[in-house]
Amino acid sequence: TMQVNESLENYLEMILILQNKKGYARSIDIATELGVTKPSVSHAMKLLRENNYIVMKPDGAITLTDTGSEIAERMYERHKTLAHFLMSLGVDEETAFDDACKIEHDISDQSFEAICRYIKQQL
Repeated sequence: TMQVNESLENYLEMILILQNKKGYARSIDIATELGVTKPSVSHAMKLLRENNYIVMKPDGAITLTDTGSEIAERMYERHKTLAHFLMSLGVDEETAFDDACKIEHDISDQSFEAICRYIKQQL
């Protein structure tokens, strides 16, 4: 399997978010939400499809495979956890979610797990 890089993780996560919201994702919605061009989305979808992370229906609807879902869910969990952590420190919601997106790919598992433990203690 290919190494899923940061931008592909973002695409998988966005497909998950759209799938949860509307039941499916389309290239145009992904482009709009991520603020990228349609050709960028097409290229990413081609890679994700070739590696069996997504399925594209004839009508253009994009859905995650089990493998794609697994990665997307993990990234989305990280994203929400980091955002809530930042919000608990007094960061406003929009900034917290933006920053969480930047942090989620680069943070080590060790640091992320430490943050999760810290949050659980605060609850």
